[in-house]
Parts: sequence; C-alpha cells; structure tokens
Amino acid sequence: MPITVFIRYQIDPFKRALFEEYSKRWLAIIPRCGGDLIGYFMPHEGTNNIAFALISFDSLAAYEAYRARLRADSEGMANFSFAEADKFILAEERTFLRKVVG
Repeated sequence: MPITVFIRYQIDPFKRALFEEYSKRWLAIIPRCGGDLIGYFMPHEGTNNIAFALISFDSLAAYEAYRARLRADSEGMANFSFAEADKFILAEERTFLRKVVG
C-alpha cells in the first residue's frame, strides 16, 4: 500500500534561510535514496515558524529501506548534522498517510 510521509517542522523564524538551505539539499538526496519527494514547503504568509515536507513511498517497507539508505548517505548525514549544529528545527512531527481511493 503506497504511503505519504507528511513532516511538520516547527522552525526558528529567525533562521528560515537556514531551513530553506537544508530543504534544498534534500531535493537531490531524498530521490537518490528512494523517496518520491513531493516537496518542501516554506512559510510565506501568516504563521512564520511552520514548514512542511511530503515524501511518498510504495509501502512502509520501502520507507524503512529508504531510512537505512539515508543513514548510509554521506550527504544526508551531513545535512542532519547541519540542522543539529545550527538548531533551526525546533520540533519535527511525522504522520504516515494513505490516499483515499474509491
């Protein structure tokens, strides 16, 4: 069953540029590791500290395999380290969704 991972980020509103840089790095890393990246979405109007990402997978097992490849990817690990060092992500929530079909 295909799934989409919906990631909700609470970001430091004074470090939005750093989060955008972090997001742009994932644009190449995620597909290389097996995720179908729908996109990252930055605050534009209104709330200035919430961002989102959506990534689809063929199954939960495909997601688990992707996570293993991501942990072995040097650019992916460097991007995680970048986020930890600069502390622009304050909280992160993952929700696993499935598409409603008729």
